[in-house]
Amino acid sequence: MLALIRGAGDIASGIALRLHRSGFQVVMTEIARPTTIRRTVAFSDAVTAGRQTVEDVTALRAETVGDVNAVLGQGCIPVLVDPDCACLSFLKPRVLVDAILAKRNLGTAMDDAPIVIGVGPGFTAGVDCHAVVETMRGHTLGRVYYRGPTLPNTNIPGLIGGFAGERVLRAPADGVFRSVRSIGDRVEAGETVGFVGELPVQATISGVLRGLLADGVPVHRGMKSGDVDPRGKPEYCSLVSDKALSVAGGVLEAILHWDSLKEGNV
Repeated sequence: MLALIRGAGDIASGIALRLHRSGFQVVMTEIARPTTIRRTVAFSDAVTAGRQTVEDVTALRAETVGDVNAVLGQGCIPVLVDPDCACLSFLKPRVLVDAILAKRNLGTAMDDAPIVIGVGPGFTAGVDCHAVVETMRGHTLGRVYYRGPTLPNTNIPGLIGGFAGERVLRAPADGVFRSVRSIGDRVEAGETVGFVGELPVQATISGVLRGLLADGVPVHRGMKSGDVDPRGKPEYCSLVSDKALSVAGGVLEAILHWDSLKEGNV
């Protein structure tokens, strides 16, 4: 079964990983200049590097939609630069998962594929998708809704190690991001991890830098540019998060549920 995933950030990559391991053929789309923070666990880096391995699965950049089958034949996940999802009509996937996490629907419709799943706020099951999966940390994380929306976006990051918004690093101004530290480094509160122009981007708490924008990414003031994990375990930087796996489990459940209904097995 072919599943097309819009977006290749860390949550989308957790979904891709779980579907790939479950026997699905997975194709992903991304923008030309990804703004992913947790780049070590995101297939989006294949756009700039040509390939990216997350845990035990490798993604390769597919230059055209015609290259998709060759990449799939290597046992890898193709990543296409295709922000408008123009490949949809060519690939005709059985499953479309919108995991852009834009907090709004950027054009996905319920008739785009036999099974359409929205991830996070901005989708309404039964209106623009068959199911929507909760992304907010808490008791309902990963829950599948077959009618209605997820919880509304709060703009407050989830609690990790006792910290929420404090662990997120944001751009101090409009400009272009440049790093001086790397993902996996231990940092102290107040330490500079990058710059936007001449203005520093500083860690707000101590811990391990588990996410950081790639050099050269244009940013706007207040844009998320990094993430410090207060638990202080560098090995977490190379593992898909509990949140991504929980959301991925919800997506897998929704696919199997709808597939069984369409096959008349339930």
